[in-house]
Amino acid sequence: MKFTRVLIAVDNSVYSAEAAQSGFQLAQRLNAEVALVYVIEIIINITDPSEPEMPVDMIKLHEEDCAKTLQMLTEKFSNNIKTEHLSPQGIPKNEILLAADEWEADIIVIGTHGRTGLGHLILGSTSEYIVRHSKVPVMVVPFKK
Repeated sequence: MKFTRVLIAVDNSVYSAEAAQSGFQLAQRLNAEVALVYVIEIIINITDPSEPEMPVDMIKLHEEDCAKTLQMLTEKFSNNIKTEHLSPQGIPKNEILLAADEWEADIIVIGTHGRTGLGHLILGSTSEYIVRHSKVPVMVVPFKK
């Protein structure tokens, strides 16, 4: 299997910076192109799913944060690797898998915070979901404290 397209899932956390760094290093070794995907999480209103629960100005702030984060990670780690920015809105675990399919990624790189026990049970794990449901290999980058 040849890896020519590396999808790196990020947000504005330190976990993502480590994933981005590892993903770009992998892409450089493979001479692959990269897409950074940052999902703008939109909370759905349970009483009316057609209406987002977040006000429009809050969504705008998330979009600006997303753009800044994608640009910063690209400047810091890309080393001139061809990089595409993807910023879908929705539920991260679903949108990351959808982006991987649509962009035709060969591998997904994602960071993890390493929560265990109650924290993991309550908050769930996007990276674990991605590993279990991805059609392509997934590289999970643990957070080094």
